[in-house]
Amino acid sequence: MRPSISRIMKFSLAAGLLPIAGSLLAGDLPVATGDMASKMASFELNMDILWTLIAAFLVFFMQAGFAMVESGFTRAKNTCNIMMKNLMDFSIASLAWWAIGFGLMFGGGGNGLIGFSNFFSSDYSNISNLNWTFFIFQCMFAGTASTIVSGAMAERTKFLTYLIYSAIICGIIYPVAGHWFWGSFAGTGGGWFTDKGFVDFAGSTVVHSCGGWLALAGAIVLGPRIGKYSPAGRSRPIPGHNISLGALGVFILWFGWFGFNPGSTMKVSSEIGYIALTTNLAAVSGAMTSMITAWIQFKKPDVSMTLNGVLAGLVAVTAGCAAVTPIGAVIIGGAAGVLVVFSVEFIDKVLKIDDPVGAVSVHGVCGTFGTIALSFFLRDGSVSALSQFWTQLGGAALMFIWAFPMGLGVTLALKYTIGIRVSESEELRGLDITEHGNEAYNGFQIFVTH
Repeated sequence: MRPSISRIMKFSLAAGLLPIAGSLLAGDLPVATGDMASKMASFELNMDILWTLIAAFLVFFMQAGFAMVESGFTRAKNTCNIMMKNLMDFSIASLAWWAIGFGLMFGGGGNGLIGFSNFFSSDYSNISNLNWTFFIFQCMFAGTASTIVSGAMAERTKFLTYLIYSAIICGIIYPVAGHWFWGSFAGTGGGWFTDKGFVDFAGSTVVHSCGGWLALAGAIVLGPRIGKYSPAGRSRPIPGHNISLGALGVFILWFGWFGFNPGSTMKVSSEIGYIALTTNLAAVSGAMTSMITAWIQFKKPDVSMTLNGVLAGLVAVTAGCAAVTPIGAVIIGGAAGVLVVFSVEFIDKVLKIDDPVGAVSVHGVCGTFGTIALSFFLRDGSVSALSQFWTQLGGAALMFIWAFPMGLGVTLALKYTIGIRVSESEELRGLDITEHGNEAYNGFQIFVTH
C-alpha cells in the first residue's frame, strides 16, 4: 500500500526539522545575518505577540470564574444580578481603560505621577502590533481589579451605582496607582516605585490588593446584608446556594492564572515554565493548609474555605512568581492558605464587615502578604532580605494609602447622591426581580429569607 501525499509531507517536514531542533538544543546553529536575521527577529516578535494574546484570553476567561464563584457563594435570588455585574463591569472597564485608563497608566508626557497621552488610542498610528498586544493584555488586568470589588458588595448594591464605581476604578483609581508601579514598563517615565527595587511581577499589589482595598471600602459604606448579624452583633452564616458552581469558578480562575502570571513575561521564554511551576505550587499549598486550618477550626474540612485557600495561594504568589524559589512558593502559598481562614473570620466576626465571598481577605490581605513575604525567598541573592522587606512593605502600604481612601471617598459620594444600596424590600425579595426583572432559576421556588 503506497503512503499518501500528506503522510510523505509530514515525514519530510519532520525529517527537516529534527536536525534543526538538535542544533538548537546543542546551541551550535550559526548566527544569522542580514535578511535571515531580520526574518528571525520578526518570527520571534510574532511568537511573543501570539503568546501574550493567548495569555490575555486566559485572563479574560477568569471573568467567568469570578462570576461563578460569586454567584455560587451567594443566594439564588441574586444570581442574575451578579452575572450582570460581572458582564457589565468588564465591559465598562474596557471602555474606561481605552478612553483614559491606558493613557493614565502607560502614557507619557506626565510628571511621574500619571501618564498623559494616548487617551482614546489617539496615537494609534504610532503604536506597533506588540504595543497593541500590551494594551489588550493590560486591559484584562484592569477588568480583574474591577471585578474583585463585586463579590464584597454582593446582594445589596444598586446596579447603576456599581457600574459607576467600576468605571471610576478602571478609568482613574487603578491606572494612576498602576503608573507608579508599572509605568516604566512602557518607557514613559512612570514606575518610580518599581525603580526603587519594588517587586510585583504580575500584580499581587497592583491588581489584587488594589481591588481588595476598594472592595473593603465598598463593603464598609454599604453595611451588612439584612439578617447577617443578630441584634447582639453575632455573625450569622448566609450559605451560598451552589457550591458546585463556586468550585467550578475556582478551577476556571486557577486555569486562567496560568495566563495571568506566565503571560506577564510578555514574551516566549524559558521563564514561562518556571512561573507556571511556582504558580501551581502556591495554589496547591494554599488548598492544603486552608483545608487543614478549617478542619481544626470548624471540626470539618470546609469546602468554601478550601476553595478560597486556592485563590489565596494564587494571589499571594502573583507578585513573586518569577522571583521566588519553588520552596518559597510553597511556603508563601501555604501561609496564605492559613491566613485567609483567620482573615475571613476576623473581618466577619470581629470587624463586623460583611464580605459574602471573602474578597477582601483573598485579594487585599493575601495580596499584601504575598508582596511582602517574597522578600525572604528570592532566587537572586544580590539584595538582602531585610532591605527588600522594607521596599516591599512600602509599596504595599502605598497601595493601601491610595486605594482605600479613594474607595471610601467615591462610595460615600455615591451614597449621598444617587444612593448605593437597594431598599430593604428589594434586598429581601432579591435583586434578580427588583433590579433586572428576571429569575436565574425560572420555575423553581426561591424562598425569601434573611
